[in-house]
Amino acid sequence: MNYLKISNDRVQETAAFIKKQIGHSPPIGILTGTGLGQSLRSIKISFSCEYRDIPNFPVSTVESHPGRLLIGNLEKHNIMAMQGRFHLYEGYSPSEVTFPIRVMQKLGVKMLILTNAAGGLNPAFSPGDIMVITDHINLTGHNPLTGPNDDHWGSRFPDMSFPYDRGLAVSAEEAGKDEGIFLQKGVYAGLTGPSLETPAEVRFLKTIGADAVGFSTVQEVIAGVHAGMRILGLSVITNIHNPDNPSPSVISEIIGTAVKATPKIEAIMGKVINKIDE
Repeated sequence: MNYLKISNDRVQETAAFIKKQIGHSPPIGILTGTGLGQSLRSIKISFSCEYRDIPNFPVSTVESHPGRLLIGNLEKHNIMAMQGRFHLYEGYSPSEVTFPIRVMQKLGVKMLILTNAAGGLNPAFSPGDIMVITDHINLTGHNPLTGPNDDHWGSRFPDMSFPYDRGLAVSAEEAGKDEGIFLQKGVYAGLTGPSLETPAEVRFLKTIGADAVGFSTVQEVIAGVHAGMRILGLSVITNIHNPDNPSPSVISEIIGTAVKATPKIEAIMGKVINKIDE
């Protein structure tokens, strides 16, 4: 079985379906995380579609991931946005998790904005903070590039020295200042989930230099780097882990914190996109 050849065929079919609906190539892609789907309200939508109605697309099974593709205009730029993502813990493979990134690549997306909800490990963080992701640690044990490489997608050994675009990170910080939003910066640790971290695991993550932890993003970033995309990652810190005084995490509260942060995420993304042509 040729892993990437089958994936490529499906990508071609899916991209052709979307292109037929929209008639143009969107250069910017946005993928929203837990509770953050409403951060796309500023997009002037020209086409929307449920994931289940898109050929070959996985379907979101997690609460607060609406599972909807949006095509539209934001700050005079054509946008392809996804309300909800897919996770390894749902039972999806790395290639299924990153399938939307490959579709974006085929449609001409060059810049990718990823958002997520994450647990804070840095004691200087507070719930509701926005963290610009400067780097990540892949602790999932998975990589979407495993298997035969298709050179049409990217090189066999993509360099990961700068997975998150420094220029976009600076633009995000400037956008935060313009909006009166202080942005944290830090390293995101990606785990498989869905069980949350034990106190011992939290100590380990802090020891190896992680500032926040979550169950998404790293697979999509690896695929995005492989595709040659410029990437901006934004984490909403929904709760703070204290291994010396642990307290249970309530999923409804985590989602609630993420939802409250959507106006800040929305403002930052709009400002960053607006500055692209400057």
